[in-house]
Amino acid sequence: MKVLIVGAGKLGYRLANVISEKDIQVTIMDSDSEILEKITDHVDALVIKASGLQVDALKEVGIDTYDLIIAVTNSDEANIVICSFAKKLGCKKAIARIRNPEYAENRDFVKSTMDIDYIINPELATAKVIIRYLLKSYSFYSEDFAEGRIIMVDLPADALHGFVGKQIKDLEGMEGLLIAAISRNNEIIIPDGSTYIYNNDILYIIGRSENIDLMFKRNKSIMPLKNVKKVMILGGGKIGYYLGERLAKQGILVKIIEQDKDRCQYLSENLDNVLVICGDGSDVDLLMDEDISSMDAFIGVTGFDEENLLMTLFAKHAGVKKAIAKVSKPSYAQLVEKLGVDVALSPIDITVGEILKFIRGGKVMSVSLLLGGQAEVVEMRADEEMPVVGKKIVELGLPKGIIIGAVLHEGEVIIPNGNTIIYPGDRFVVFCLSSQIHVLKNFLKPSKGGFFHELWNHSKSSGKPFDH
Repeated sequence: MKVLIVGAGKLGYRLANVISEKDIQVTIMDSDSEILEKITDHVDALVIKASGLQVDALKEVGIDTYDLIIAVTNSDEANIVICSFAKKLGCKKAIARIRNPEYAENRDFVKSTMDIDYIINPELATAKVIIRYLLKSYSFYSEDFAEGRIIMVDLPADALHGFVGKQIKDLEGMEGLLIAAISRNNEIIIPDGSTYIYNNDILYIIGRSENIDLMFKRNKSIMPLKNVKKVMILGGGKIGYYLGERLAKQGILVKIIEQDKDRCQYLSENLDNVLVICGDGSDVDLLMDEDISSMDAFIGVTGFDEENLLMTLFAKHAGVKKAIAKVSKPSYAQLVEKLGVDVALSPIDITVGEILKFIRGGKVMSVSLLLGGQAEVVEMRADEEMPVVGKKIVELGLPKGIIIGAVLHEGEVIIPNGNTIIYPGDRFVVFCLSSQIHVLKNFLKPSKGGFFHELWNHSKSSGKPFDH
């Protein structure tokens, strides 16, 4: 499989690192030689200095031999045109990053008119993740699978009574639950029953939604929160705009604090039932004047990680129950949660997860990245062609670094053991270290009808190597 990424910024660089596997040949194209020099030694990809807007450059790279182009330059218009050119020149599929809210409202028209297969809006995707979190009853971050019947939470080990210092096999109160991954010293571990839980560990626990609720109720330090009714947003950029628009429609009182006067004017004119405060969000006196302590949630989504972190921490100390910070640097995510901020979200990781979901085909329901892409959480729908189907898990020979965390079979959530069998139509959630993704794909062969299946068949028929 051949993939061309046009745009070597943060997203393009992260994409190249995540999808560069032994059966995927990645090329990065950018017209900025300085950016290319910075990434050349840090990514397993062919690097080309050229503009994706130049038809000759696309022809020279052999775009008609590529299975996928991903346009992630800083310009929406350039990304649209690049994808359109590439498709007309013979590229099989095209993904464009488009961030402008005006384009977002007409995405289906843009897709059909310009022959783009998938449009990703990082800011809108991030806003949706934040809103899902805000509407939950607990302060710890969680993700839903199988329409909410399977839930994954990540929380510090010391928040759970009696966990620290014990082996997983000796833990009590884990019925219907599984510790599928542990973040320890900025590394992801896929544990087994003999793994000890240490202080400062972050546990990724998956299980039935009712068992997750029961676990929280047993631990008095994890108190359920009242419904979110008032939210303060620091930063009126695209994420702030999408948050304000969608939260206000749900009847939530929203305040957006933005320093740029022109942006404040735009927000005021385009957002209904949202109070826009024009001022410096890092001014503690301003936040106090706006009654930050009465807020149910505070969200820092400025363009500066440090400001988001600092002011979100201040919000927690002021008594805000839910505090969320947008961060661009993966190293900050772990630091934030250890400092006391409830959730640190990376738009880049969220975007990469959405793109991976498209790349991996029709049976992939969702993809989430843990700790900057060190591991993936993949929700799949099983079909009869998958090697995992019809066998006991113990017979699969899954290597260390891959674990099946939960299975939904005929409406029942199962926390699997070695004797569990996955049947066609089941949905299951897999935790996999990034170093084992190529191994995982041997157990999850592409199914008919999916994009991955199309590319696999294309690679076989064209004589190109493709290790499935």
